Amino acid sequence: MTNRLAQAQSPYLRQHADNPVDWWEWGPEAMEEARRTDRPILLSVGYAACHWCHVMAHESFEDPATAAFMNEHFVNIKVDREERPDVDAIYMQATQAMTGQGGWPMTCVLTPDGEPFFAGTYFPPEPAGQHPAFPQVLQALAEAWRDRREEIVQAGAQVRAFLADRGAGGGGALTPDHLAGAVDALIGEFDSDFGGFGSAPKFPPSMVLEFLLRHHARTGDEVSLSMVERTCEAMARGGMYDQLGGGFARYSVDRHWRVPHFEKMLYDNALLLRLYLHWWRQTGAPLGERIARESAWFLLRELRTPEGGFASALDADSDGHEGTFYVWNPNQLMRTLGAVDGAWAASLLGVTAAGTFERGLSTLQLREDPDDPERWERVRAALLEARAERTRPARDDKVVAAWNALAVSALVEAGVLLEEPAFVEAAVEAAQLLWRVHVRDGVVRTSRDGEPSRNAGVLEDHGTMAEAFIAVLGVTGDPAWLDRAQSLLDRVLEHFADPDGGWFDTADDAEQLLVRPQDPSDNVTPSGTSAVAHAMLAMAAVTGEQRYREAAEESISAAAPLAQQVPRYAGWTLAAAEAVLAGPAEVAVVGDDPVLYRAALGLTTAGAVVVRADEGAAIPLFEAKTRIDGRTAVYVCRDHTCQRPITDPADLTADYQVM
Repeated sequence: MTNRLAQAQSPYLRQHADNPVDWWEWGPEAMEEARRTDRPILLSVGYAACHWCHVMAHESFEDPATAAFMNEHFVNIKVDREERPDVDAIYMQATQAMTGQGGWPMTCVLTPDGEPFFAGTYFPPEPAGQHPAFPQVLQALAEAWRDRREEIVQAGAQVRAFLADRGAGGGGALTPDHLAGAVDALIGEFDSDFGGFGSAPKFPPSMVLEFLLRHHARTGDEVSLSMVERTCEAMARGGMYDQLGGGFARYSVDRHWRVPHFEKMLYDNALLLRLYLHWWRQTGAPLGERIARESAWFLLRELRTPEGGFASALDADSDGHEGTFYVWNPNQLMRTLGAVDGAWAASLLGVTAAGTFERGLSTLQLREDPDDPERWERVRAALLEARAERTRPARDDKVVAAWNALAVSALVEAGVLLEEPAFVEAAVEAAQLLWRVHVRDGVVRTSRDGEPSRNAGVLEDHGTMAEAFIAVLGVTGDPAWLDRAQSLLDRVLEHFADPDGGWFDTADDAEQLLVRPQDPSDNVTPSGTSAVAHAMLAMAAVTGEQRYREAAEESISAAAPLAQQVPRYAGWTLAAAEAVLAGPAEVAVVGDDPVLYRAALGLTTAGAVVVRADEGAAIPLFEAKTRIDGRTAVYVCRDHTCQRPITDPADLTADYQVM
């Protein structure tokens, strides 16, 4: 038996390096082995911070008898979904089609040509309710492959045909009526008691809330704003937010935002940082400012890598249990703080004798602002010091291009608006790492320790990085960042376009998979389609080139049917459509006045692109724009037609609208 994962770059794959399973990495060698041995492929997909992935690994993949059966009857492939979102997307679509649900760990069984004929998620080692035991599943699949081969091959071909059917094309532009209709649909799914949409489990709807903020900025619709405020406050005050160290967990298992699934993901925290920053920018909400600031410091303190990027995630587990690092009981509070402060903290943070989580332990909630802020800061510091002695959750320190780009865009804005230069410095350093390591001959999805992987970048990597580079252009005024963003978007135009409209998620020169994935839905991160829409709009604003504007509108059109039917899964596309209706604003800050630049970034008009540079900068947006009487001047334009330049920040109010 040979386990090939010890030399893998992915921390998730390395977690399985000592399994008795004969694991392969995804690639042509594994497929050829399946053909050579005439065995089906068992594909297991997960990620390093996934709690149930760890559970199934301990129960099944570390079990010698289970592993022996897998090695005898299957070619076993382990995939990190964060490294290979293209592979994950194809087989997750198949899993959802065959079972009606999805999730991780994902278990698919394929023909040697990669056609899936069986799919599921977590399987227990013993039968449990409606779930058969994993050894039973393996036994049945091995017998089916031996005895009913023709039936299996036909089923795999049918699934392949289903996956290849891309359905109807785009739906045209999203009009103001469409956007109002999306708001109405969201109202119908809104949980007015506890915020968020739908029931448990609840995921942070960052992109939908960004759309609602933009909709309110354009229309003044108070219901849109109220959904944002209710949800942002509930998420920030519940157990899903780390009340001691900052940063959000992946999702809440209940509708109250009380008990999270404890892993902390870079993408969630980057998107939520930007959302809370924009909520504060638009309304002045003190909670929005606090959470944005704490979330930014969390990124820098907990996820920054030695090379200047940001790690993917913190695990949910430590000491063999989920959430152990984060939860408390009253006795622990008393021992750390003393009887008086311990009782005060237990009441303030919702820590009960029965516990709100498991094993008599409670998550920390801060449902109201403390009546004694100084006391709270003293208590918080003491609890953080005590928590630091606990076993820390493991960190997945691979750098994912798209997720780092989301962090760059958020930190640039946060650094300027919150007047924290460290945030901007970290953003620029991460952008430099992305350009230096992830953009070479093509784009690389992941890296670790400054070394690029072999995984090709997908559409979302290109779109989010291009937008991030334009954000860095905005804060530095260095035209090199414009060239870098432009090279990425030109590659999108050349290698990702679908002749029938929209974009594929993989390039035409990337590895050819079972089908070429194409999914415009926004899920935990922006889809490639919506990421490209935002980046193309920003590029058109800076360069004035119509081809980028047309590409942005094509992206929105490709996702328009989804946005109209299920707006919860098209929040970033809807946010881009709001930017189209707003222009978006093209804002040139000519000069180096930081107050004027901050005021310009304070504009709430949707999708405004703000660039600071000096006279004569080699940036098309700055053509024929000068200082006024030697003073920094702000030019606010739409369709490259500008209003009079502004030199006084008082004239550039936060609710300034483009004509």
